[in-house]
Amino acid sequence: MAFPPKSMADFGEFGKMFADMKLPAMPDMDAFVSASRRNMETLTAANRVALEGAQAVARRHMEIVQQNMAELTEAVRAMSSVEAPQAKAAKQAELLKHAYERAVANMKEIGDLIQNSNAEAVKLLNNRFTEAMDEVKALADKAKS
Repeated sequence: MAFPPKSMADFGEFGKMFADMKLPAMPDMDAFVSASRRNMETLTAANRVALEGAQAVARRHMEIVQQNMAELTEAVRAMSSVEAPQAKAAKQAELLKHAYERAVANMKEIGDLIQNSNAEAVKLLNNRFTEAMDEVKALADKAKS
């Protein structure tokens, strides 16, 4: 074959050359498009779950801040009514203990919300990954036969 080819007849030699080669069969494009669509649907669902989880965390965080502000206002009011230094110290210790316990409980609650949201999103992705691997195995088995 002359290079560069001078006529269309020269390209015929390429056809002969490729005809003898064993090329893999073209993939099933319908199956490929369908799998891609399911992958995108799963990603969209996982993102939606993650977004809903983030919104729930933000809402709960705002509720906690509002609750803490109300408790702080009440604590200041309670402290201003106590006159004796020993009573004030006891009241401060009580308020500090209560505030610490609430903070730990709130952190645990927020952490649980985040963990549950992430677990749900990852579960969707894991399920789709398992399905995709089963689809690949089925295609490989089909190609063997």
